[in-house]
Amino acid sequence: MKEKNMLEKHKDIARIDQESKRTHGWYVRVRFNGQTHSKFFSDRKHGGRYASLEQGIAWRNETEVKLGKVRSNRNIVTVSGTKTGVVGVRLNEKLNRYEVSWVMPSGKQGKTSVAVNKHGQAKAFEIACAIREEKNRERLAS
Repeated sequence: MKEKNMLEKHKDIARIDQESKRTHGWYVRVRFNGQTHSKFFSDRKHGGRYASLEQGIAWRNETEVKLGKVRSNRNIVTVSGTKTGVVGVRLNEKLNRYEVSWVMPSGKQGKTSVAVNKHGQAKAFEIACAIREEKNRERLAS
């Protein structure tokens, strides 16, 4: 691996340099289906800073394959923090609308809303989910 590539960020991999504990290496974490798998790759044990990173990347990729997780450098949210249970769709009760949010291919945030008064509760939710699904497809296709 060339030094130029080493300067790039690597998803799910963090550098740890803690001089007080003489800890130097890469912390690799793979999250999938509500579980976290992690491993630390020490520079000393793995042949230096770059060699330990290469081994960390290889472990991350192998672990994702083993778990059935699709390899992507994009952040993909799979668990909803809203009461709707749908990622990127939430009910704004004060404004009586479903708010839809997504990340555009450019990396910027996109937002829109669907009025409950205009469509009714069930139809507004259905429309909001369809918008979110379409926007997610567009992002992942780019």
